Amino acid sequence: MENQKEILYEVKNLKTHFPIKEGFFNKVTGHVKAVDNVSLEIYRGETLGIVGESGCGKTTLGKTLMMLQKPTEGELIYHVDGQEKDLTKVSKEELFNFRKKVQMVFQDPYSSLNPLKNIYEAFEEPLKVHGYKTKAERETIMQKVVQMVNLLPEYLYRYPHEFSGGQRQRLCIARVLQLSPELIIFDEPVSALDVSIQAQVLNLVRELQKELNLTYVFIAHDLSVVQYMSDRIIVMYLGKIVEIAESNELVMNSLHPYTSALLSAVPVPEVGGKMQRIILEGDVPSPINKPSGCPFRNRCRYAMDICAKEEPVLLKKENGHQVACHLYDPTKGDRHA
Repeated sequence: MENQKEILYEVKNLKTHFPIKEGFFNKVTGHVKAVDNVSLEIYRGETLGIVGESGCGKTTLGKTLMMLQKPTEGELIYHVDGQEKDLTKVSKEELFNFRKKVQMVFQDPYSSLNPLKNIYEAFEEPLKVHGYKTKAERETIMQKVVQMVNLLPEYLYRYPHEFSGGQRQRLCIARVLQLSPELIIFDEPVSALDVSIQAQVLNLVRELQKELNLTYVFIAHDLSVVQYMSDRIIVMYLGKIVEIAESNELVMNSLHPYTSALLSAVPVPEVGGKMQRIILEGDVPSPINKPSGCPFRNRCRYAMDICAKEEPVLLKKENGHQVACHLYDPTKGDRHA
């Protein structure tokens, strides 16, 4: 089934490391490995969820996909007009055109809007930059996208502080729609909102995807939200992908011990009993000095001797399910059913 899907974006062996500099001469003494050898595919029209604890590299991956953060190594291959272009090697002009096709919605809507400018000015600026020359054309686009997110056109003349958190986030979504993107990356878009408002924004985002045939990358630490939004889910831990599966498959048949622990933390009403919570021991290791072998081994209740010696690779199981864990490696005996 997967080979019938059209690939929109392909990531190969991506690394995004940040140098640690010390001393008077700013000597590099190490690196923070925020994204460490990640490969994935994004299919046209799908929602790809990315989930994990804080500090696992989700946001850095999203910014790197946008080329807001330059990768250290790897390829970012965007499929456009029947061509494959590695964004790490294209010209400034080609990268500028890429910005119209891929947009990003950030976590805090208030910080995404300039408090000194009204919404009209904030919306008009990117349209001017991308070549919409007439004022009438810009106004038509601005009014259209504001109405698409269920707000009134006259709201364009108000300032950010005059809106609620949910309204500001909808305005941020409207602003990225102005340039008719193909792919939108959402970085924790509802984590700063009240629970009652979260559902409204999530449903709006899903409706817009169907109406405009958009592709989404949805980043969040809340697995229940990611499950609701996503067709496929990627689970990250310490800069690496540890599991990939269809949304329902991941929830019903999680393989990696880390994914199982995340799922156990999702509140589910259950009559006559309680969910068995899996408590992870210890803290997330430092991305500067990662453990040898499997990065999750010091918190894993199934850790074996080999986990300290060899780093597991992503292996494909049934239904396109992929997992990076020695427990499921047939060469190691497939010891965990």
